[in-house]
Amino acid sequence: MAGEKEGIEVLPAQGPMVEIRKLSSIFNMPDRRVVIHKNLDLTVERGEVLSIVGGSGSGKTVLLRQILGLERPAAGEVRIMGQPLQNLSRRGASSRIGMLFQHGALFSAFTVLENIAFPLRELKTLPHRVVEEAAMVKLQMVGLKPGDAEKMPSELSGGMIKRAALARALIMDPPLLLLDEPTAGLDPDSSDGFVQLLRSLHRDLALTVVMVTHDLDTLFELSSRIAVLAEQRVIVTARPRDVVAFRHPFVEDFFLGERGQRAMELLREYPFAI
Repeated sequence: MAGEKEGIEVLPAQGPMVEIRKLSSIFNMPDRRVVIHKNLDLTVERGEVLSIVGGSGSGKTVLLRQILGLERPAAGEVRIMGQPLQNLSRRGASSRIGMLFQHGALFSAFTVLENIAFPLRELKTLPHRVVEEAAMVKLQMVGLKPGDAEKMPSELSGGMIKRAALARALIMDPPLLLLDEPTAGLDPDSSDGFVQLLRSLHRDLALTVVMVTHDLDTLFELSSRIAVLAEQRVIVTARPRDVVAFRHPFVEDFFLGERGQRAMELLREYPFAI
């Protein structure tokens, strides 16, 4: 990689996109009660790419699912664009939030185009032709070809599955996009291409993005800020350079351990990230 980059710009403040206050997540197991989050606070500003990192079992994906409304916290509040999430109808939430699941979660019996069109078709308010045309626009927006529209998920590469799933997440033109390990399972070239696609879409569509990732290259390439989950809460939310400097055992192991050295080289090469 060569040349200087501008980084991810944050839109002027218009009120937070996501506000999480005093959130607690508790799972009742047969033999014990497991507390995942306790009094967790997090704010996502409009236009930023906020990445969430944490150790295994820290509740990163659980938090994404609660923002999406797929799970309800034991206590606390999630607000989307100033509105309590529980006050949004399913249709209202789907028009505000797009979700890219870790493995794509495409319907195996649907074609690529049918998968992309599915959320819009479920509204039952638009003609079939309009839905298909909108799906084709999104298909090409994510870098797939018109000829890919009639393929089945089983015919796609890992990178193509990610792109088709991303097109489906964007079919309703949501202002908020959630990403769960977006580059997991991709080879380096596919991962780099997908990261560049996300950068372009973030800019062109004025998206706010909340991303869970353990991939440090992806993390530093895209993040406006990083939120670290540890001790059942968010222990720090800051720009990448400030998070790396934060004194905590998890932070030191995650960013400064052996596996973090290559990503730290990226930080030194592209100082916008630090």
